[in-house]
Amino acid sequence: MSGRYTLSTFYKSREWGKLLSVIRTEWINEQGEIICAYCGKPIVKKYDCIGHHKIPLTEDNVNDVSISLNPENIDLLHHRCHNKIHNKLGYTDKRVYLVWGSPLAGKSSWVKQAAGEGDLIVDMDAIWQCVSGCDKYQKPGRLKSVVFGVRDTLIEMIRYRRGKWLNAYIIGGYPFSGERERMLDTLNAESIFIDTSESECRQRLEECNDGRNKEEWEEYISDWWEKFSPIAPHSLDS
Repeated sequence: MSGRYTLSTFYKSREWGKLLSVIRTEWINEQGEIICAYCGKPIVKKYDCIGHHKIPLTEDNVNDVSISLNPENIDLLHHRCHNKIHNKLGYTDKRVYLVWGSPLAGKSSWVKQAAGEGDLIVDMDAIWQCVSGCDKYQKPGRLKSVVFGVRDTLIEMIRYRRGKWLNAYIIGGYPFSGERERMLDTLNAESIFIDTSESECRQRLEECNDGRNKEEWEEYISDWWEKFSPIAPHSLDS
């Protein structure tokens, strides 16, 4: 393994990404499914499949390849199942996830079912609703600086691992690869791309009835896909 890793940098390494891709391929059964080693149910989405070390990684053993890069020591789990194991065993390592994708991709919905008690979630829609008391998609312009200030404060806490939270999820569009890479590097975060297609996002918008302005959100979807730059070759989501 090249270089010396910490727990936070190991999960972004090229070596870990390559090994995880190989393991995912080897775990595909005759039905074309990957089965979660914890709950025994299929892992439907690639972004919901996480590698779990049966012998827990620590700062002392993360550079021991017989542990950190040993396929026999790695199970594949749903993200929520992985969190259940870590919470049950009392793990204290903080992991940060940048959850990104198109409007209506299902980012917040996925985080809601994946995150556990004690996790920190940074969701702009939720922050707007919290500070304004308005309906979810009603955003008074005069509160914009307050909302962004709250977001920036939370991200700063995540960057320096302040607080007793377990995992942190930062939800956003992030269509530009440069902006994503900057966030991932600054926060030592892992990328989770909610890769819902443009057509499915538009279909969800057509079918939803949650009070949002559909014309505005059509524009948001179009704008995101026009700006979207593909994942960098070294990304763990590729």
